[in-house]
Amino acid sequence: MTTPQLSMPLLNFAASDPGSWRYLLDRARAADEAGIDRLVVSDHVVYGEDLEAYAKPEVGGVAGGRQPTGPDGLWLEPLTLLSVVAGITTRVRLGTNILLAALRRPVVLAKSAATLDVLSGGRLDIGVGVGWQREEYVAAGLDFDGRGRLLDHTLEVCQALWRNSRAEYSSPELQFDAIHMMPKPVDPDGVPIWVSGTINQRMITRLARFGSGWIPWGESAKDLSTSIAQMREGVAATGRDPMSIGVVGSLTLVRTESGDVDVARTMDAVPAAIAAGATDLRFSVPMTVERAEATDLLGRIATAFHSVVGGG
Repeated sequence: MTTPQLSMPLLNFAASDPGSWRYLLDRARAADEAGIDRLVVSDHVVYGEDLEAYAKPEVGGVAGGRQPTGPDGLWLEPLTLLSVVAGITTRVRLGTNILLAALRRPVVLAKSAATLDVLSGGRLDIGVGVGWQREEYVAAGLDFDGRGRLLDHTLEVCQALWRNSRAEYSSPELQFDAIHMMPKPVDPDGVPIWVSGTINQRMITRLARFGSGWIPWGESAKDLSTSIAQMREGVAATGRDPMSIGVVGSLTLVRTESGDVDVARTMDAVPAAIAAGATDLRFSVPMTVERAEATDLLGRIATAFHSVVGGG
């Protein structure tokens, strides 16, 4: 297992028009300079008006959850944004948390992701999930109730094109042979895929087939010790080594009475999270400060984290 990493969401959405997205790019530069390991962005292509569905686990939401914007919130397309971020950074990894991959035509997604990966020097990770919003699938002309199979199909096609110089593929949805797609991603196995979801057999199978990592969701994210053990047992039953799969955990910033980030106390939670099996700890910090001040804060957090986990 690699050294645990520290990731930060790059909030590519806003409840109302911010006027300029320059602050978002400044934050990406600050994270890159500060030593944050990975930036992750979210995905919504369109919105319907039934936002209460987000709080329904039976359709893929999370109990008690609430969307951060209304239906007219502004959401930047993740791969397009990460392409811009790739051009203004040099070392930080770029990820999605999550990409609704099934909404994209698989062959075009494979090409877009491979291009971004190559141009960024192999820095791309794709976190994928089925989503919770029926309206996005309806607007794309896709079957919401079949979204699990749509996602699997998308990943099958992407990996076939990424891994084979002369690709072929056959499924009920699509057949092709003698297909060439260049350039390939930097990693011969393709762009690393992180599968999001709660513990169930469909997710376990998808993770074992496609996943470099797991992004726990819903109830599975609340008790990592238990859910990671369940995930590893399920993956091992498929014949794959579960220790080869990374796991996302969360890191909550502790604040002083004055509201400043208490970096030392924040790091107290890191060893337990790593012991539970988390390999990628993600934290959020609202920042309205200038880039230099943000770089300093993020640098102190990253330095302390890497000191704890032994990564620098």
